Amino acid sequence: MALDLEEQEQLAAIKSWWSQYGRLVVVTVVGSLLAVGGIRGWHYYQGSQAAAAVTLFAQQQAAERASDHKKVRDIGAEIVDRYGSTAYATLAALSAAKSDFDTGDLASAKTRLQWVIDKGKEEEARDVARLRLARILHDEKKADEALKLLESKHADSFAGLYADLKGDLLFTQGKREEARAAYQLALDRSDAGSPMRQIIQLKLDAVGGTK
Repeated sequence: MALDLEEQEQLAAIKSWWSQYGRLVVVTVVGSLLAVGGIRGWHYYQGSQAAAAVTLFAQQQAAERASDHKKVRDIGAEIVDRYGSTAYATLAALSAAKSDFDTGDLASAKTRLQWVIDKGKEEEARDVARLRLARILHDEKKADEALKLLESKHADSFAGLYADLKGDLLFTQGKREEARAAYQLALDRSDAGSPMRQIIQLKLDAVGGTK
């Protein structure tokens, strides 16, 4: 199960935004809230939590680039355990789940992805987690569980990715007509320049093509 290029690009955009502007957001929000005397201490604490998470997240991303899977997982667990209320915990859990998958620890990957789905701060990150978990379930031949995940509300930018995987799952269940409709939707909702379009078209042709 390779990660889809469009999915990787969307997740990379989320990470890039937080890497560039995360500190600024923390400083701005905390600075504003500190003006409210009654909650000054609490928001200072929240701000310090986010600032600490930034540092750890940067270390995790460096470990990911170096393919140091153990360090990626260890730092991811630390961020989630100590700074689970921050947006960085969501991204850290996704990175750790990818390392789990890459090293064959599917049980841990599923646990981390479920945490993101249940507690993740970013909606698009939760969409990524559902998609990745559904792919693992697909590999485990748990099509019904995977399809249930894909029925969840998701951002419009993920419509093509969700529909493509839904088509794969329906096809494995022998539901060719439903799979054809899913592949057609995936094709319609994918970007014109996406490298996935040709693959989706091949799948669509295999189940009967456009009608």
